[in-house]
Amino acid sequence: MRNFAKSFATIAAISALALTSCGREDPGTGTEGGGEAAAGFEEGTAIGVALPQKTSENWVLAETLFNDGLTEAGYEPSVQFANGGVSEQQNQISSMITNGVEVLVVGAIDGAQLGTQLQQAADAGITVIAYDRLLTNTENVDYYVAYDNFQVGELQGQALLDGMAAKGEGPYNIELFAGSPDDANAQVFFDGAMSILQPKIDDGTLNVVSGQTEFNQAVTQGWEAGNAQTRMDTLLTGNYTSEDLHGVLSPNDTLARAILTSVKASGKELPVVTGQDSEVESVKSIMADEQYSTINKDTRDLVAHAITMVEGLAAGEELEINDNESYDNGVKVVPAYLLEPQIVTKENAAEAYADDPTLAELVK
Repeated sequence: MRNFAKSFATIAAISALALTSCGREDPGTGTEGGGEAAAGFEEGTAIGVALPQKTSENWVLAETLFNDGLTEAGYEPSVQFANGGVSEQQNQISSMITNGVEVLVVGAIDGAQLGTQLQQAADAGITVIAYDRLLTNTENVDYYVAYDNFQVGELQGQALLDGMAAKGEGPYNIELFAGSPDDANAQVFFDGAMSILQPKIDDGTLNVVSGQTEFNQAVTQGWEAGNAQTRMDTLLTGNYTSEDLHGVLSPNDTLARAILTSVKASGKELPVVTGQDSEVESVKSIMADEQYSTINKDTRDLVAHAITMVEGLAAGEELEINDNESYDNGVKVVPAYLLEPQIVTKENAAEAYADDPTLAELVK
């Protein structure tokens, strides 16, 4: 079993969560955990959705999908971004609680910084669903819905190897990038990728010329493109004046494009660069033979399942869980429903995006 700090597995175990008016039994332990879960509620109920900064297209899309989907399902959505940072998100969640939401769906900026607000939610009997990013160091989170983020990293690591192998034989010079250290997913993506790449580093197939192989050396604060580009500039200047760069592990599309911008400015041949999120500009880049790969994590499906969970809570039903072992947040194992990510390269883009009206047009 993968633990939260290192790695996760998709465990195909469906468990039943007992929802009662006096509390929720903690799955797998038989003891109550978190606050009182909703035993059912009526249409027109307020549902709070707290989202982080607008750092990617998928977060912006999620806002529209939550507003439209919850309204269509008969609820009153309150969807807010915290572009001002953690303190703004804390205040937004407190206001949602005060305003009487029945369920909180939280895409955290920093999942470890919401303990006070989540305790307030528990005291008010509000059910908390962690969306996309795990809420950590608290017992007051009831469910987690996300794509399998360790698998995302595995797919990225394998894509990096496959892309370089398609260009020629190794050994290969590579560099590693990770996401923001305040995002619980960033470590998971990195660990998943390193589960694939580390054996190849150990056997000499891969050479990280800078020597920066640890997560803390590879992080990109705030997932900011400018931070990734500056670091790539520094890596190129310090390590690749006479060496070729064959590949770069990038955890998402925004950073991938920043890395490619840096390499283009250096005049060097473009390396194989991975990504995630299927952003429009990166899909265009993939089709233009620049960025090598991305990950398809359809936000429409993720939001739809989060809303399905809200509807299940409203009806007092048991929620479907397909991983009841892996997501230890430091205090408890959070029952999770995981969706499966898909690697996308130029070769399979048309198939991968066949049902996406925007991206399908780009890959014809």
